[in-house]
Amino acid sequence: MRIIADRLRCVGAGQCSLVLPEIFDSDDEGLVVVIGEVTEADADGLRHAVRICPVGALSLRPDSSPAPGTPQAAGR
Repeated sequence: MRIIADRLRCVGAGQCSLVLPEIFDSDDEGLVVVIGEVTEADADGLRHAVRICPVGALSLRPDSSPAPGTPQAAGR
């Protein structure tokens, strides 16, 4: 499981940092920064953080899923 934080969408509400301060922080501009390793044990907290983000700046992806905008190799 991977957490994707869209800093262009983030407004710095900080709800994610309140839910999982060991995973989320904010930078000097007040925008989300992922600082910790995501584990399966964090799954419930991550889903909660995604739900409560007021602007939808967070999303979860399976480990095998590429990040948005990442080119994928063509299958054979």
